[in-house]
Amino acid sequence: MSIYFSDALNFIKKLTPRRIWNVAKVLSSFYLTKYSKKPIQWGMPFTISFEPTTACNLRCPECPSGLRAFTRPTGNLKEDFFRETIDEMYRDLLYLIFYFQGEPYINPNFLDMVNYANKKGIYTITSTNGHFLNDQNAKKTIESGLDRLIISVDGTTQEVYQNYRKEGKLEAVLQGARNVVKWKKKLNSQTPHIIFQFLVVRPNEHQIPEVYKLAKEIGIDEVKLKTAQVYEYKHGNDLIPTIGKYARYEQKKDGTWRVKNQLLNHCWKLWHSCVITWDGVVVPCCFDKDATHQLGDLKEKSFKEVWSGEAYQHFRRQLLKGRDQIEICTNCTEGCKVWA
Repeated sequence: MSIYFSDALNFIKKLTPRRIWNVAKVLSSFYLTKYSKKPIQWGMPFTISFEPTTACNLRCPECPSGLRAFTRPTGNLKEDFFRETIDEMYRDLLYLIFYFQGEPYINPNFLDMVNYANKKGIYTITSTNGHFLNDQNAKKTIESGLDRLIISVDGTTQEVYQNYRKEGKLEAVLQGARNVVKWKKKLNSQTPHIIFQFLVVRPNEHQIPEVYKLAKEIGIDEVKLKTAQVYEYKHGNDLIPTIGKYARYEQKKDGTWRVKNQLLNHCWKLWHSCVITWDGVVVPCCFDKDATHQLGDLKEKSFKEVWSGEAYQHFRRQLLKGRDQIEICTNCTEGCKVWA
């Protein structure tokens, strides 16, 4: 069986009549909104991002965790709060993106929470820098039922890798990947679908062919090339690739740079997904890394109250008036190619 077909089949198995109906409601309300220019919201999100922690062992230059630059509170997601939230949402929830900021494996209860979501029939995905995939964690990752594991490998030599993954050790990452592949075979498991994610930046773009070779040698299921978001791009940035198709930005005639995609006044993410921080704050999407647009607090209200509340509706109305008026939306990938 093709590894891609196996992953797709695993995802399809998570579908239930209620979840399918919820997807249909969300889709129809999104398109009605798009054409009417009025915020219509039916159904519940079928994708959420949950933040296990804000802590990280690396110091990547375009990441608030790496820069230790948060102005919001930092900490670890509590297991009881996670379970309560999943209990409220799982009947409509199809897809759990179990990462936001920080390195998920730093949270000591992370894989127990993955296992809880798996038992609720939710497709689970996480992304890791790979430094905590020792033999014990690798085995527990397989046993947790995690459906998809993204391992960041942004270089095939230590010299190039550490250009972006500051304080990272490439060999530790590769050994972690080998551990997961080993236990997946030993336990005769179809999951997780293992991906090497290669964030294409100028220092590593010449190593793209090599990462495919490395993944094949280790037994990784898939390689994905991801375009990089940078904060300071108007006057250029040393991280922007020279190969145009791997860049989210392009140079204008006056020498300044712009985001390639047009800022269309609609947003699919705002209708089908959201982000929940480690301490229960709901924010619109993964571009709100510092949680500046807080739409509700799950310590005070249920998720359903937040999702249909006035703060959320106000943000949707604001977006329909102009994405260029919302700072986090100006660097957004809506309509832009994220995976090269």
